[in-house]
Amino acid sequence: MDRIQAMQVFARVVETGSFTRAAESLNLPKGSVTKLVQQLEARLKVRLLNRTTRQVTLTADGAAYYERTSRLLNDLDDIEASMSNAQANPSGRLRVDVGTSVARLIVIPALPEFCRRYPDISIDLGVTDRMVDLIGDNVDCVIRGGELLEQSLVARRVGNMRLVTVAAPSYLRERGQPKHPSDLESDGHTTVNYFSTRTGRPYPHVFERGDDALEVSGRYKVSVNEANAHLAAVLAGLGVSQVAEFGAAPHLRSGDLVEVLPGWTRPAIPLHVVYPPNRHLSAKVRAFVDWVVELFDGREHAAPLGQRRDDGLSNSLSA
Repeated sequence: MDRIQAMQVFARVVETGSFTRAAESLNLPKGSVTKLVQQLEARLKVRLLNRTTRQVTLTADGAAYYERTSRLLNDLDDIEASMSNAQANPSGRLRVDVGTSVARLIVIPALPEFCRRYPDISIDLGVTDRMVDLIGDNVDCVIRGGELLEQSLVARRVGNMRLVTVAAPSYLRERGQPKHPSDLESDGHTTVNYFSTRTGRPYPHVFERGDDALEVSGRYKVSVNEANAHLAAVLAGLGVSQVAEFGAAPHLRSGDLVEVLPGWTRPAIPLHVVYPPNRHLSAKVRAFVDWVVELFDGREHAAPLGQRRDDGLSNSLSA
């Protein structure tokens, strides 16, 4: 039995909560994963995992073993990185998850520069507005907009995303200009709402002017849970809504969208790049995180903040 491999396999089973998912993330047959964990338990003469048909959980001995072996595995990764010059030439497969409009309008257009800078890194780019499980889905890092809730992840704030309240000219010709945010809850107007993929509830439209602050749900005809579809619904004249300024900007310039309620603003949404704590020293993750910070630095929609917080991410509003 390869003791290091057995430790790595055991750690992935713990992190994913499943022999099947651990096998998939490691590109190993499920039978091999099961056998390695069984051999490890036999060598240690303790049961590390409780297994049922529905879930895999740690025993008390397993929890203690995982805590110590995860530190050891991280130290081994650090040693190999320093000896192989990986810090100067990071390499390997990087799994990244990004919100749909940020991917389409910001990250993907800039990726050729990243690929030229780091030719030995291959990126698997997941593009979705749903909240992903970084550990369970074996994702190295995510870029998301929203408040931080979970305490088990590491996050670096890269900027603030501004939102603007807009409508299509066809909508305004039919319905007229709203004069006050409360008009959006009247019979005369409709909104396009964005609902949470996690809870199914729509996010309110938030307005501030001086000391006044309002949350308006609006009378909606259409509600979506994906940023590009959200913008498309507004462009189609289905209602008033608040969208990311960087996505709306070209349509405002062309006249396909019109800003409404200009005296009212919405608080900016923080943007973060987030990654699991056990990967914070990985050369390839560090290279991507630093590149994301550079990418957002100085952009119109994101004021660079560059501060790290030991928090996780709630996908409260995808970008």
